[in-house]
Amino acid sequence: MNKKDLSERDICTRFITPALVAAGWEHRQFREEVKLTDGRVIVRGKLASRLQNPAVKGGPKRADYVLYAKGSIPIAVIEAKRNIYAVGHGMQQAIDYAEMLDAPIALSSNGDGFLLHDRTGITEPTERELALEDFPTYDDLWAIYQQWKGIESEPQKKLVSQPYHTDGSGKEPRYYQRVAINRTLEAIAKGQQRILLVMATGAGKTYTAFQIIWRLWKARAKKRILFLADRNILIDQTIQQDFAPFGEVMHKITDRTVKKNYEIYLCLYQAVTGTEEWKQIYRQFPADFFDLIVIDECHRGSAADDSAWREVLDYFTDATHLGMTATPKEKKPEKGETQIKDPEFNLKYFGNPIYTYSLKQGIEDGFLAPYKVIRVVTDVDALGYTPEQGKTDRDGQLVEQRQYHTQDFDRQLILTQRTKLVARRVWEYLKATDPMAKTMVFCDDQPHAERMRQELVKLIPEAASNRRYVVRITGDDQEGKALLSYFIDNDEPYPVIATTSKLLSTGVDAKTCKLIVLDQTILSISQFKQIVGRGTRIREDYNKLYFTIMDFKGATRLFQDPEFDGEPVTVYEPKPGESIVPRRIRPILQ
Repeated sequence: MNKKDLSERDICTRFITPALVAAGWEHRQFREEVKLTDGRVIVRGKLASRLQNPAVKGGPKRADYVLYAKGSIPIAVIEAKRNIYAVGHGMQQAIDYAEMLDAPIALSSNGDGFLLHDRTGITEPTERELALEDFPTYDDLWAIYQQWKGIESEPQKKLVSQPYHTDGSGKEPRYYQRVAINRTLEAIAKGQQRILLVMATGAGKTYTAFQIIWRLWKARAKKRILFLADRNILIDQTIQQDFAPFGEVMHKITDRTVKKNYEIYLCLYQAVTGTEEWKQIYRQFPADFFDLIVIDECHRGSAADDSAWREVLDYFTDATHLGMTATPKEKKPEKGETQIKDPEFNLKYFGNPIYTYSLKQGIEDGFLAPYKVIRVVTDVDALGYTPEQGKTDRDGQLVEQRQYHTQDFDRQLILTQRTKLVARRVWEYLKATDPMAKTMVFCDDQPHAERMRQELVKLIPEAASNRRYVVRITGDDQEGKALLSYFIDNDEPYPVIATTSKLLSTGVDAKTCKLIVLDQTILSISQFKQIVGRGTRIREDYNKLYFTIMDFKGATRLFQDPEFDGEPVTVYEPKPGESIVPRRIRPILQ
């Protein structure tokens, strides 16, 4: 046998695995060919497909070996290479994977031996070559991990070793979810009381929260837990889906009724707070009742000094508070810009995030959908509008003679022709791409959402005969809210288009939404990111691999955050009279 003729898999089977077993590693303590990412989605015009070649940037990543402590904690990564390469040829790849997995040790091997890199700096030298028979033992690497993470006492070790929940389906946390979960348990094990996780919308914050709560609850480290959110549909989805394994120990607080015989509580902050004292039912619980409070979408002012959520947090101040958000801080207002609503309350209250998984990284990994931007600037938006002297509105009232700009439209002044144009451009795009593509149209307020619905109904032939083709889903419309479950159901074709103002901006898991229309003046980066997040899910089985943002009020220009959100696949700005669908793709280079 000539070792240099062997494949990479042969090197693994004949040399690396035997070296692990000889060092005392059991097969249950390591896994081979561990999938880390799916591979980025590449969009060309209307076509989209995943990168399949691991050697290409953005292609799928797969670790040759991952070694685990306690069944769930990655402590080492091994990258194997053919024997025609040097022993350290795979080291850069191994370090990359170790960083992704939050593992302290990276190793490379060509079958002759190993090159070991200690990311922690605990052992010296940082890199050293090892013979095959000198591979580190489980105890060696587990000791390095514990020292690196500051896990010293037996209670700490017991907590971080608590298994994940498994349901037999094979579902397990993605690599970044595992890092977020493990870091949270490690922080709590060391006594940290205020914790912040930043994860892009669509990255699975609720599932991550479930696994954190499950492990803490099973270990009896946290016996009573409160999960706070601000959308009823988000609470209901959580109970029915990710949190379902809690079963009878779980309770949703409703009707301002307090029950103290459960262990996992979920509620809207509106259900336990209020300006009147009788509405503040959280005070009926003892201040030490909850051990852990998880605040979902905590960017929505929960940590602000004057917010209702902050009252709850202050009351249960001795509990551990875990905030989860896609937008931990706001951009400061620029000169001449309207005051932005959400200062950096989260960072002041929780401290810096212990882990961040950005939309940019999610797109690169292929877990989140890339996006196109179509920016439509009407003549009246570009030039402003000044009514002529003596101009009256539909009711005969005199219109104030001043110059109106984009931020005034649909708030201070309603231009019916502009609404018609927006509706026409939306239908033009859908008709040219996919008339059945799930679409959310974000308007300035509920009356604006109704006007937009009416204009779309006038334009779309099927909407005239099918009242569920275009619907308004807003907080004041019970019939529209009743259709929300159909809109987000992947297998329900109708409604196709939902006009809304605030109701759908957060907590609505519309996995197959392909078009997001912004005809809303947005002055908060948190609000913008939450709205855009409605499109970030990927569903290949429903041909949803990317989404489009159609922006009529310049929000995408004001709030792009390339470090977190990445860059759009394309930006197209059609001139008046030009097709809404670009004939020539103009790629944005990274």
